[in-house]
Amino acid sequence: MPEGTGGVSYVTVARLVRARGNQGELAAALEADDPQIFEQFPEVYVWDGQARREILRVSRAWPHKDRLILKFAGIDTIDQAERLAGWQVQIAMSERPAAPEGRYYIAELIGCRVVEARSGRLLGEITGLLETGGAPVLEVRNSDRELLIPFASSICPEIDTAHGIVRVELPEGLEELNN
Repeated sequence: MPEGTGGVSYVTVARLVRARGNQGELAAALEADDPQIFEQFPEVYVWDGQARREILRVSRAWPHKDRLILKFAGIDTIDQAERLAGWQVQIAMSERPAAPEGRYYIAELIGCRVVEARSGRLLGEITGLLETGGAPVLEVRNSDRELLIPFASSICPEIDTAHGIVRVELPEGLEELNN
């Protein structure tokens, strides 16, 4: 979670992929469940991933193919839009809406310890989530290796992000597939 001035934490809700069109629009990869999020948050932060963070107003947002198109007030040319390609669109963590029941933000899962439910054995820590077209896959890393675990309720029956733990019931042979 990148921190800003005054210790404010931010969460990424979209990534600006590229300029689109000649009116300053940008194609974005949405990282939030709700494509209508910009109706609730018309002012957002854009962050270059390093030191620069700016506040922009979303004047329009609409779906197009597998992306969301964003039009920011004051970004009116392709050159202005290209400058923002690769930046992250963020909101303050304190303003983020709660995830729907049974759903989780990726940022809540990153860093959680993954424990085998039967044995209590620590398998590692979640470092990422891969979208596969089917069930997402947790990337779990320990000092020795990386384990890929489907993020399905039958395999991950207990998720406690408040305590940073995910208990899993691994199907027979899953660990061997990861070797």
